[in-house]
Amino acid sequence: MNFSKTVFILIVLLGTLACNNTQTKTTTISTPKKNKVPKNTAIEKSWDSLKHHNVVAFFTEYEKQHKETVVLIKTKFGNIKIRLYKDTPIHRANFIFLTKIGYFDTTVFYRVAPNFVIQGGNSDDFYTMKQRHKYGNYLMKPEFRSNRKHKYGALAAAREWENNPDKLSSPFEFYIVQNRKGAHHLNNEHTVFGEVISGFSTIDKIANLEAGAYEWPKVDVHMKIEVVK
Repeated sequence: MNFSKTVFILIVLLGTLACNNTQTKTTTISTPKKNKVPKNTAIEKSWDSLKHHNVVAFFTEYEKQHKETVVLIKTKFGNIKIRLYKDTPIHRANFIFLTKIGYFDTTVFYRVAPNFVIQGGNSDDFYTMKQRHKYGNYLMKPEFRSNRKHKYGALAAAREWENNPDKLSSPFEFYIVQNRKGAHHLNNEHTVFGEVISGFSTIDKIANLEAGAYEWPKVDVHMKIEVVK
């Protein structure tokens, strides 16, 4: 394991230990501790860049111009096709934005928890770390919906549990529920903003990989995400 990955895992451990004061590791979602707009767009004309203070305004405008709802996550274990919900507009727009600027393409699925979730959207790559800081470490307000539950195949946003009473979402890290019975203890704790429509076997393959410390798979699971429609 290289030095940067060791540092990253230590960060994850600190976050996990904090969460485990009140939650068990295998049943909670947490994040390790925490992008310029494409040129010639109306977004750029309205704001110089996405910052922590204008998240809602930025993505409200971005959502109006980018209506895509289907993305494809490509891995060496297969593909996962996901439909993003229109009734969680800020989270949907954020995911489309990060996909279009290529943020996810240097990230991995860094947590595999069989019969629970697979979690991704981070890595020890320098470019990933640079992108995460580029827009001021912004967070997103939850978009809980009574009809959006943690069912099998649900896509949801990770978040910090400690010192986060408003349940603000990480914009960068996400997880997919792999348990066929769902993970309903997380309803109204994390924003569900999409669901898997194909590639369930790929989720199972990733979830059942041999894991090392802190549920990090021993084989890196790199991803590429593209907008389908």
